[in-house]
Amino acid sequence: MALAIATFSNALSPGQQNALSKALGHPLVAEKARALVSKLAKEGPIAIVDPWGQGGTFDLYFKLADCKIAGTYVQNIEEVGRDWLGHKAKPLSELSESPVSTVLITAFDAGRLAAQLKNFIPGKTFLTLDEIRLPEAMLTNPKDFLHPLNFATNLGFLRDGGGLHTRLTSVNYWPGHGAKNPGLWLCLYDADGNPLATWEEPLGKPDGVVTIDSAEIRARFKLPEFTGSLYMHGLRVAGHDTVKYVVDTYGDDRSVLSATHDANAWPADFYAGLPAPEKDEQVLLWVQNSHPIPIPAGEVGLRLMGDERTVFYDKPIPPFATRAIDVAALLPEARWPQQLEILAGRYFVRPRYEILRGKVRRIAHANVERIDLKPDPTLASRSVLGKGYILPLAVPPLDAFDTTVLPTPMATGQQELPLMLTLYDATGQEVAKRALGKLARKDSVAIDISSWLREQKRTLPSGFGHAELTYDFSSGSEADGWLHAIARYRQTASGHEAETSFGAHIYNIPDVYRGEPQSYIGRPPGLSTRLCLRVAKAEETFCHLIYPASKPWLKESTTDLLLHDGDGVLVHTHRVTIPCGGSLFWKLSDYFDASQIALLNGRGYVLVRDLTCRLFGFHGASNGDASFALDHMFGF
Repeated sequence: MALAIATFSNALSPGQQNALSKALGHPLVAEKARALVSKLAKEGPIAIVDPWGQGGTFDLYFKLADCKIAGTYVQNIEEVGRDWLGHKAKPLSELSESPVSTVLITAFDAGRLAAQLKNFIPGKTFLTLDEIRLPEAMLTNPKDFLHPLNFATNLGFLRDGGGLHTRLTSVNYWPGHGAKNPGLWLCLYDADGNPLATWEEPLGKPDGVVTIDSAEIRARFKLPEFTGSLYMHGLRVAGHDTVKYVVDTYGDDRSVLSATHDANAWPADFYAGLPAPEKDEQVLLWVQNSHPIPIPAGEVGLRLMGDERTVFYDKPIPPFATRAIDVAALLPEARWPQQLEILAGRYFVRPRYEILRGKVRRIAHANVERIDLKPDPTLASRSVLGKGYILPLAVPPLDAFDTTVLPTPMATGQQELPLMLTLYDATGQEVAKRALGKLARKDSVAIDISSWLREQKRTLPSGFGHAELTYDFSSGSEADGWLHAIARYRQTASGHEAETSFGAHIYNIPDVYRGEPQSYIGRPPGLSTRLCLRVAKAEETFCHLIYPASKPWLKESTTDLLLHDGDGVLVHTHRVTIPCGGSLFWKLSDYFDASQIALLNGRGYVLVRDLTCRLFGFHGASNGDASFALDHMFGF
């Protein structure tokens, strides 16, 4: 059964998100909470007041049943009589009749209520969850402990050992939203959930580069080899409550190079988009327990997409521990292009997976599978949306890379997907179109772009371009906008591979449908671009930008590539234009000379900025013909 906690909901605005589970799951809060419950368990009977419904989540994490409870009380009389902790809840007005001397109010920011009750019922000791609050110096909004900005948290994957290293890269973007002196509180856990190091990381100057390198951390704290989780808490932030970053895996050998995205900051019921292995591959699902409580055995499961038979992982996972689950051990019959659904039960944030073929490895992430989404039967008739939802997929130079596209169901209510795949040259010229038909949930249809072009006896005149996955309403009308796919890339020179997965959006129209075109800042429609291209710890950084448009927009983009050094200082600006419906593949050295790149001293990024249209982008890294990495970019 799923963990009974409230997490993210698409029905709520960012300011309304329930931060209770993130607060109680914080390592520092959890440490204090366990101490509080342990202390109360040694005392005489207590009464518990649950005025605002926060007690259930607290008990889930910290076992109030270990205490001697004389009675439970609620403020809302409509909740009187509910069963909780072995008692039927009584109205708060009857608390004066309880013989206990200690009362626990299971609520944060409950000082005012505690003072009122103390006056009404003298002679009792009132405790609240404010006893376990974080220090005020760690809070953006001390007056509202459960404000989402107080819990800008995330979980990173960090590994150092066996010639493998990881590097998390981000930008100190919060001052641009009004933050004063933001920082990071960090706790590194090993694979068994034991804390290895805890520290605060200053974020430096506004717009400066933030890097957390496993090799540097290991040397700084004199640690043994490790694989585990990095708990990240953004301190004194503003604007939004997500820590965004890129995870690069690099190695002592040039053949090791891979990249993946940040995790969603909240645990979900299901994830999808996990590919089954090819016959010579091993697929490892990295599960990072996101809570201070264990994941019981039999709670994490895998099943083939469209198949109800589920196989469960039969071992418990300790608090904040990390486990690599071999897909073949649970589903030995699964083979690419089949794909898997992950039953997560709200125990962990968006997981990564790693694919190994001999010594060659690549890492990517699954995506949140929506449980609340239903198809919109009117979407097919909304001609004002033009193409509507577009999933833009980079097709990098055909002479160096092979590209494969695999549509992935990403909502539990999706039983069929009517899809069209269209290929465009860099100029925006349509080159080929393929109706995929009405795919059933169990169907896994992978399209090899190079083979498709050979079959059609066509090519991309510019040598590169992009593909767009859209709904094909001539094949069916079931559509909800949550359209996803995996894009897999193979470097022909080395055989090295990379992959990325993401979802569709409506692009570059002034009308708004269900919050689309999405905007990172302010209200939709999002008609501008602010993407981060990190300069990789590799021989070359490259980028693939796409200008998708659901309806014809401006003829070409006005895109500035702003090269910044590690302190956020602007080094040079180069302007490019991309045709509407087209794309641009470029390397860092194409637009910035050696002297400008040398100023970065290995630390820097390019801010891709466009005030005229919204672009979608992919960041890449290359060690020549030995290896490469690729994933979609993040914006802020």
